[in-house]
Amino acid sequence: MDGAKSMKGFIDGELRGLGPNFKEYFDRSRTAIVSIDLHRGHLEDDPLCPCPAPRAREIVAPVDAFHVEARSLDVPVIHVRSTLRAGGVDDLAGRPSAWRLVFPLHVGTIGNSDAHAIEGTRWIEFVTKVDERDLVVSGKKRLSAFYPTDLDFLLRNMGIGTLVLNGCLADCCVLNTALDASNLGYRVVVPRNLIAGTNADLEDAAMRIIAMHVGVVTESSVVIDSWQSEFQKMI
Repeated sequence: MDGAKSMKGFIDGELRGLGPNFKEYFDRSRTAIVSIDLHRGHLEDDPLCPCPAPRAREIVAPVDAFHVEARSLDVPVIHVRSTLRAGGVDDLAGRPSAWRLVFPLHVGTIGNSDAHAIEGTRWIEFVTKVDERDLVVSGKKRLSAFYPTDLDFLLRNMGIGTLVLNGCLADCCVLNTALDASNLGYRVVVPRNLIAGTNADLEDAAMRIIAMHVGVVTESSVVIDSWQSEFQKMI
């Protein structure tokens, strides 16, 4: 497949071809995948799950499959997870995160939220597969994968210019990471089938915001087709 023809993104909810100005968004050689918060603290089907994101359980298999394809094309995979110090100084025992007050107003009380992302607990274990070639960024303490982690430091040392984001929640951490990435000068791509929101309406709204103001929202198959086309030219 011609690389230019395979560049497509959602515009007003319709997948359309993009022009040559978007070549950098599909440049495999300077791209990394950033997979956000796909750990047990969001995905465990357990009453004790401290911050449940049940819709995200459906994307685990597609995300893993996408990562397998990416690794075969030499695209690095970076897993980011929230991690808070035991004792709560980063959050509850310090200045609590805003979500702890506002999120329950919309979804109801979360019974075990005090255990969310505490280091040393099972809740920060990844549900998605982490390959020995992958990189892990821990220490995310608020809504963006960049804050206050060393993700930007890592990406710049790798020479990365484009980020492909997946994970949860679309209307929270994925959206915040996309905004920060764009403000930091990265090109942002979000495969719509590899993210999950609090609900379908908020997920759609987040993707429309990203598509209009931040980057390219597309499908994982579009990204892989474009990468494969570029990869074949090198063989």
